[in-house]
Amino acid sequence: MKTVQVVSDELRNWIVSQLAAGHSIPSLRASMHAAGWHDDAANAALAQIEMQGRMGPASAEIGAAAATRPLPGPDLTDSPLLIDCGDRKVRVLQTMQHPRVIVFGDLVSDEECSALISTARARLARSLTVETHTGGEALNVDRTSDGMFFERGETAVVARLEQRIASLLQWPLEFGEGLQILRYAPGAQYRPHYDYFDPGEAGTPTILRRGGQRVATLVMYLQEPERGGGTTFPDVGLEIAPKRGSGVFFSYDRPDPATRSLHGGAPVLAGEKWVATKWLREREFV
Repeated sequence: MKTVQVVSDELRNWIVSQLAAGHSIPSLRASMHAAGWHDDAANAALAQIEMQGRMGPASAEIGAAAATRPLPGPDLTDSPLLIDCGDRKVRVLQTMQHPRVIVFGDLVSDEECSALISTARARLARSLTVETHTGGEALNVDRTSDGMFFERGETAVVARLEQRIASLLQWPLEFGEGLQILRYAPGAQYRPHYDYFDPGEAGTPTILRRGGQRVATLVMYLQEPERGGGTTFPDVGLEIAPKRGSGVFFSYDRPDPATRSLHGGAPVLAGEKWVATKWLREREFV
């Protein structure tokens, strides 16, 4: 039986941007076919845009969908100081509305931090970034850390932390990518960037097949450096100190700089910083 492929808002957004850049419908159909999209799914998506006859209505439709899209995040209705995640009570330390940023305390125990570092250490390699030009991965001079990925539920500690995150952020566990562990030695950094996948890049449709667009990020600090290494949000002049056991969460309702979700890892000036990152997708990540 052929797998049903979901035509997401992000794929339609990519089609709109490519048409605006002057690419033809046949060339887009060929690109989608090469990326693994079935002909019926590709034709349906292209026909929907083509019938509208103008990019404006399509863009308006995508923008409206983004505005109403559910996003991960804790329930902060009553301004709680603590959120019960079942196995642990997590502290709410700081919130910001735009960008949507929440700083959590006591998110990861000391024992869990040490276990994640110990298990990950032997598997570290130079960190790669998703390459939206091709849909694969590549070295990036802006990212000078070492890292590795755990499969979902790979160890008891990973499984427990993933369940806690799903409860805290009210988002299905299956919608999360595997947990990434990163080590930043002195001088290492990750220059400001966005975590969503650029709809204008040719490799984005391939990436979106695995779970749709990224909609949120959670960075958890496993080991704090002696100096430096904060998580920065340049658009709003915010820097989060990398306190062991704490974490910073931020979401983005659409793949657009207007979300003000530009962020980076400041250079480590002394000591080592270890972090665990969980990226959340709009549907099940496979």
